Amino acid sequence: MKIKTTTTGFIRIGKKESSKKALESYWAERSSLSELKTISSELRKRHWQYQKEYGIDLISCNDFSWYDNMLDTAVMLSAIPERFKDIENKTEQYFAMVIGNKNCVAMEMTKWFNTNYHYIVPELSKDDEYN
Repeated sequence: MKIKTTTTGFIRIGKKESSKKALESYWAERSSLSELKTISSELRKRHWQYQKEYGIDLISCNDFSWYDNMLDTAVMLSAIPERFKDIENKTEQYFAMVIGNKNCVAMEMTKWFNTNYHYIVPELSKDDEYN
C-alpha cells in the first residue's frame, strides 16, 4: 500500500521574498494591482510545480494569501471591523485592515505562538453578523 503525500500549506513568501517585495511595492504605489496579481499568480503556479516535481500526490491549492490566512478567514466570514466597512473596493479594504489608511487605523498584529510569524488579530463583537 502506497501512502499518499500532501502538504497542509505551502510557504507563500516566494524565492527571495518575491511576494513580500511585490506587496510592499504595490503599497508604495511603485507597481499596480495588475502587477501584484501577475506576480502572485506566477508564484502559485511555481509552488504547484515544485510540489509536482517533488512527487507530492495531493497538491495543495487555495492556500495562498496576499497577507495572512487569519485575515482571509475573517474576511470570508464577513468579520470586518466597522471602521473598514465603508471602503467599497474589497482589495483596498483588505489592505487597509493590514496597514491602515488616512481614515482608519490598521488592525492589531500579534505573534503566532511566540514565533517570528505575525498575524492580524480579528476584531469580533457580539453585535456582528457573520456569513
